[in-house]
Amino acid sequence: MAEEVREPRARKVKEYRGEQVSVTFEPARCLHAAECVRGLPEVFDLAKRPWIAPDEATPELVTEVVRRCPSGALQYRLPGGPPESAERPSVISRNTAGQLLVRGELTVETSQGPHHETRVMLCGCGASGNQPYCDHTGACGRT
Repeated sequence: MAEEVREPRARKVKEYRGEQVSVTFEPARCLHAAECVRGLPEVFDLAKRPWIAPDEATPELVTEVVRRCPSGALQYRLPGGPPESAERPSVISRNTAGQLLVRGELTVETSQGPHHETRVMLCGCGASGNQPYCDHTGACGRT
């Protein structure tokens, strides 16, 4: 029996610029945890276009909610500043579905080269089409 070979997705990142904070979104990594829309619906509103409006709340609130995104699909940058800082020390945990939740100063090796990250959800079953990130297609993404 032939095994299906899945090509990794090209990295596509969208930026939503605000005056005091900008937010980036990488759709291929979004696992729909909904921390953003529950945490700050005036900024993250799926019914609006653009769906992210960083200026609708204080930068402190926006950065706090972005940091709740477990997959790292959302990131932030303050104007003239570096990207969001990593947690220290790094923390690795496994959720009940088998996904690895990693937070810290990270370099993730991918087929497209190394990616510097602060938060990721890695596939624990090996079936993701977006390796090494979880994309909910395998057993560890079905909860």
